[in-house]
Amino acid sequence: MNYIFYFLIVISIICGAINGKLTDVVNSILTGAELSVKVAFSLIGIMAFWLGMMKIADKCGLIKFIAKVIKPVTKRLFNEIPDDSPAIGDIAMTFTANAFGLANAATPIGIKAMEELQKHNTDKTSASNAMCMFLAMSTAGFQLIPATVIAILIGIDYKNPTEIIAPTLLVTSIAFICAIILAKVFQKLWIPQKEKPTEDN
Repeated sequence: MNYIFYFLIVISIICGAINGKLTDVVNSILTGAELSVKVAFSLIGIMAFWLGMMKIADKCGLIKFIAKVIKPVTKRLFNEIPDDSPAIGDIAMTFTANAFGLANAATPIGIKAMEELQKHNTDKTSASNAMCMFLAMSTAGFQLIPATVIAILIGIDYKNPTEIIAPTLLVTSIAFICAIILAKVFQKLWIPQKEKPTEDN
């Protein structure tokens, strides 16, 4: 990725020099750098707020309550996991963070959930069905409130940053449902290596 950005910057400077607009290119670079710092600072506030809310929710038992509420769903989607597994709570926290657009906060929780799922994995050399399902659902990234995107729009002085909520909800909902369906389909189609028939059979 670094090489790609380096290539784009070099090409922009060369094209600007050829067209006699090198000054405009330099000004755009400086303006973009200033804007990126402004956006980064605007993200600090909203990220700190939601991360604090997640911490409070965990301390007051809200996450455990959410885990109990979604237990019937998780039991069907992750039928390989015991009901008392800590992975259920970690999965609930991950989806809650993703739902509020906090992908950065969801990442460490998701890693912890994967570690818990690995403990229930009978084949340590490959991902279990539960791990694949969790990865698919996390990658789809269902979002109720895209907090990070809204913060970026606020940082660039967008007039109506909340208008992104409806299309984001629609797109992520479709992606989320498709991820679950495809994961279930591939679970039915995929034959584990140890169960594959041999040529002698």
